[in-house]
Amino acid sequence: MDKKKSHHISDILSAGKQTFSFEFFPPRTAESSEQLLQSIKQLSFLNPSFASVTYGAGGTTRELTHELVVKLQHEVGFSIVAHLTCVGSSKDEIKNVLQKYQDNNIQNIMALRGDPPKGSSNFIQTANGFGYADELVEFIKFNFPKMGIGVAGFPEGHPESIDKRKEIYYLKEKVDAGADYICTQLFFDNNAFHNFREMCEKENIKIPIIAGIMPITTRKGMERMSELAKGATYPSKLINAVNNSADDSEVEKIGTDWATNQVMELIENKVAGVHFYTLNRSKATLQIFKSLNLNSN
Repeated sequence: MDKKKSHHISDILSAGKQTFSFEFFPPRTAESSEQLLQSIKQLSFLNPSFASVTYGAGGTTRELTHELVVKLQHEVGFSIVAHLTCVGSSKDEIKNVLQKYQDNNIQNIMALRGDPPKGSSNFIQTANGFGYADELVEFIKFNFPKMGIGVAGFPEGHPESIDKRKEIYYLKEKVDAGADYICTQLFFDNNAFHNFREMCEKENIKIPIIAGIMPITTRKGMERMSELAKGATYPSKLINAVNNSADDSEVEKIGTDWATNQVMELIENKVAGVHFYTLNRSKATLQIFKSLNLNSN
């Protein structure tokens, strides 16, 4: 297969337009794999600026991530950002992964410390591994200087921290280590994002900050989001609307409308970009693009 052209994240973000991007996770079954491929095909017509693929702590999920990232970079018409975490990997293992990505024309990495593996409450540093994301960023920058690097930001605070000022300090360390942009955890109140952006500006963090948005589509999904996005809170107006809904079809409309309004307000306030957490589905994201007539190219 021919390698599709990949663009460095700095070039994408400096092109002078707000970016719109998607996030996928590796499928675990044949059915979910087909669902993902269909979603990607549907969303590819929206000309996203880039798409990212998440990275699990387990060995099987990790290999699926590597395979999917390489496959997508070969087959789709936009740049792929590969997630990479410190969890369960030594420096040599991480270096091998990065080399494989570079050999397959993957130029961009989302560098994360990562959550503890399922069943563990605390992060444990792997022998000859990394304990913090800034160390991973520095390692990538030194060994693969041509790669673009994204890092995570938490508008409502990291779940393991109670001091937001310290969080911004730690974020600054990741930026100083060589990060090119920040992509935030999902949030449902734009004020949280605006406050976060102001705090970053005060700490002289000048790289682009991309807003993470995830539309609610079901009640069960809303509960799951609370687990995935530890620290993110639901505005009472949104909670009441979902609680008073008749069924999940109504919940999906409520969630999509809410996310649409979030994106519209973020665009008006000059956000660098919006990153849609798709959960490997396309319907809600497609609806938002249609409502706002979005196109990143």
